[in-house]
Amino acid sequence: MNREQAINAFSQLGTIMKELGNGNEFPGISLGITESEYLELQRTVNKQVQFNGWFTKDSVRQSLLALGGWLEKGQLENWLAPYSWNERPKRVGIIMAGNIPLVGFHDLLCVVLSGNTAVCKMSSDDKTLLPALVKALYHFLPGLKERIVLSEGKIGEIDAVIATGSNNSHLYFEQYFGKYPHIFRKNRTSVAILNGSESEAELTELGTDIFSYFGLGCRNVSHLLLPEGYDFTHFFQGIFPHSDVINHFKYGNNYDYNKAVYLMNQLPLLDNNFVLLRETEDLHSPLAMVHYHFYKNDDDIRSYLKQHEEALQVVVGKEYTPFGKAQSPGLSDYADGIDTMSWLNTLT
Repeated sequence: MNREQAINAFSQLGTIMKELGNGNEFPGISLGITESEYLELQRTVNKQVQFNGWFTKDSVRQSLLALGGWLEKGQLENWLAPYSWNERPKRVGIIMAGNIPLVGFHDLLCVVLSGNTAVCKMSSDDKTLLPALVKALYHFLPGLKERIVLSEGKIGEIDAVIATGSNNSHLYFEQYFGKYPHIFRKNRTSVAILNGSESEAELTELGTDIFSYFGLGCRNVSHLLLPEGYDFTHFFQGIFPHSDVINHFKYGNNYDYNKAVYLMNQLPLLDNNFVLLRETEDLHSPLAMVHYHFYKNDDDIRSYLKQHEEALQVVVGKEYTPFGKAQSPGLSDYADGIDTMSWLNTLT
């Protein structure tokens, strides 16, 4: 197996993922799988919510569209051009998170397209969608069966590891996998910087950054930096198109719980009936709540970003990542700013 063959296989899988993401009917045999196989994939997409209440059909489709968009052949070739292919594959463990659908897919893609073997320990919260897609991938390159290992249990023998989890699980990673070459990822979140001149359309896009995947991703905005005297009326009008989020029972339960806790403790909140806003400089906010604080000048902004740089994934704003694009990373937008492909190329 060589890189060109692997690129072609992932490119064909990307076509399938985009069809599924768009909710399309079976488009024909050009897809590379049969109609019954495609319908089975559709059923897998639609039943994810039965395994994980956060994985609604819309959330899974959003993930499939985003990831499928990466897998166009030209994009893959351009991305991979600076990196080498390992002729002597290493077994790279991937300990996957389960906060949003297919969150570990980019790591798998990196490992396989660097010429190595991906030994994946899937999250119990996301354990059926990836196997279904990998099964389709094998149609296009059977040799990948030797390069992708999926497991819910022990990870087995490895030469290196990529592990994603919480700050608490980071201690576990250090204890059990610290002896291997590794990338360990801890809790991160994202912020948005507003200056008061944002249009209603831009604020609606900011709502996408806040509410996509119900705010569960590290690329979701959980904190706002606002100019002193900011008028929240404009903000609430802009994010109103996302108000249906409150109808999701798990999100709604978090909203009700957090509201009750803060009211019982007589802590001030802003509330628009589907998200809570709390003034604090704390970076991380509970689900269904967004933190905010006011700044006086650009120095205040730079100081806050510097203070929290190790915990920030994305900064959204007019001079940063555009509104609405926090959950639309490119292939080279590596988690935590660590170039996974360059690291994989160091494994010998």
